[in-house]
Amino acid sequence: MSELVECVPNFSEGRNLSVVRAIAAEISSDRSVRLLDQEMNADHNRCVITFVGEAEAVVEAALRGVRKATELIDLRRHRGEHPRMGATDVLPFVPIGSTTLERCVGLARRAGERIGEELKIPVFLYEAAARHPSRQNLADVRRGEFEGLAREMGTNPERAPDFGPPAIHPSAGAVAVGARMPLLAFNVNLGTRDVEIAKRIAKAIRFQTGGLRYVKALGFELKERGIVQISMNLVNTWGTPVQRVFALIKDEADRHGVPIVGSEVVGLVVQDALIDVAEHYLRIENFSRDQILENRLARSIGAAEQTVAEFLDDVASSAPTPGGGSVSALAGALASALSTMVARLTIGKQKYAEHETRMREAEALAETLRSELNDLVQEDARAYESFRSASRLSQRTPEEIALREKAMVEAARNATLVPLRTAEASVRALEATLAVASYGNVNAVSDAGVAAWLARSGVEGAALNVRINLKDVAGSERDEFESRIARAVARAKELHESCAAQVDRRMQTA
Repeated sequence: MSELVECVPNFSEGRNLSVVRAIAAEISSDRSVRLLDQEMNADHNRCVITFVGEAEAVVEAALRGVRKATELIDLRRHRGEHPRMGATDVLPFVPIGSTTLERCVGLARRAGERIGEELKIPVFLYEAAARHPSRQNLADVRRGEFEGLAREMGTNPERAPDFGPPAIHPSAGAVAVGARMPLLAFNVNLGTRDVEIAKRIAKAIRFQTGGLRYVKALGFELKERGIVQISMNLVNTWGTPVQRVFALIKDEADRHGVPIVGSEVVGLVVQDALIDVAEHYLRIENFSRDQILENRLARSIGAAEQTVAEFLDDVASSAPTPGGGSVSALAGALASALSTMVARLTIGKQKYAEHETRMREAEALAETLRSELNDLVQEDARAYESFRSASRLSQRTPEEIALREKAMVEAARNATLVPLRTAEASVRALEATLAVASYGNVNAVSDAGVAAWLARSGVEGAALNVRINLKDVAGSERDEFESRIARAVARAKELHESCAAQVDRRMQTA
C-alpha cells in the first residue's frame, strides 16, 4: 500500500456553498488526491472537508486549500456557534494503513512552516505535533478565539506561534496544524431551546471537566431548528465507546426533562465504532466481526491473492524478493493476529470484566498493526526492487549519471525506511502483546507468549535489514535511522522480557 494520509481541515464557512466548493475544488485539483467527504453546518458556520492521498500530495493539497480559504474567508465578519480562530481553523493530518503517526507529525510541522512563511499566517502546532505539552489540547490552543488571540499575540509570550508572524492575520486569523489518530465527530441534538442545558450536559460528559476519558464536548444552540446540540469529538472510540457516551447524555437529558431528538456523524467514521454500538444495544452474544459479510469477503479476496504456500515458495526461490525484510514484517503481522485472538477470547467474559476496556484497546491496536505489517510485507519487496531498478539506470551522459545517483539515494533511503517502519510497528505489536499476556484469557496465555517471540523476531530481523542498507544513506539521515533502530531494538528487548515474565507467571497458575 502507498503511504496514505488523510487530512480533515475545518474551515470557518458553513453558509456560502460557493466558497466551500471553491476550496474543495482547489484541494482536489491534483487528481492523485481523492476528496472523500464535505460537510457544512450553517449554525456552526463551519465546514469539514476530508481528503486522502499519498503524503506529499496531501501536504500540497492542504496548502492549496488554506491559500484559497485565506482569499475567500474574512474572519472579521464571521459569526457562528463553533469556536474558531482562523479562516482555516484546524488542519489535522491522520495516518492511514501503514503510515505512522510520527510521519504525520513531520508532515504537519512542514505544512505549518510553509503556511507561516508563504501565507504569513501564525501557526500553532497541536495534538501529536505539539512542541509544548500545553498545546496538545486544541481547546487550549484556541482559547479566546480569533478576537482574544488578536489581543494577546505580541504581548503574551505564551501565545507566540510555532511558525509565522507574531501577530494575528487581519482576516485569516491563525491556524492550528496537527497530527492525530482517527476520531469521530459526533453530535447529539436535544428537544429544547435552553442552551444552558446543553452546556451543562457537555460539562458533565467531557473529560476536561470530570467526564468520560476520551470525550471533548461543547453545548450549542441550533437557532434555525429551535433546538440545542452537544457537539463532540470522540478521540478514542475503543477506550470510550459511542454507546457509553450516548447513554450518559440520555441519562443527563432525562434528569433535565428534555428528549434526545437525534444524533449525527460529521465526516467519516471508523466501522468498528458503529459495530460496537450495534453489538451493545442488540445484546449479541458471542459475536465476531468475521460474521460481517463485507469483512469475510475482504479476507477471502485477500487470501485469493496469494496463499501461504505460494508465499513460502516465493521466499524459497532464487529470487531476492520476498526476503528477510518481508519475512520480518510477516512475523510482526502474525504476532498482531495472535494478540487479537487472545483479546477476543477475553472480551465479553465475566471473569475478565474489569479488563474489558483494556482488551478492546489491545484488540484495536493489534488489528491496526496486523494491517500495517501485512502491507509492509509487500512494501519491503517493492523497496528492494526499486533499489535494483535504480542501480540499472543508464550512465552514458553526465545528466544520466546525476539522475541515477539521485535515484539511488532515494531508493536506498526507502529500502532502509521500510524495515525501520517494520521494526517500530513490531515494537508496538509487542505493546499489544504485553497487554493480552498480562490481562487476557489465561487459557490463551501461551499464544501470547508465541506472539511475543514473533514480534521480537520482527524487530530484530528488520533491524538487520536497516543496518545493511545504512551505508547507502546520507549522513544526517543515517544518524537518525541508527538512533531509531537502536531505540526499537532496546524497547523490544524490554517489552519481550516483560511479556515472558507475565506468561511464565500466569502459566503456573493456569
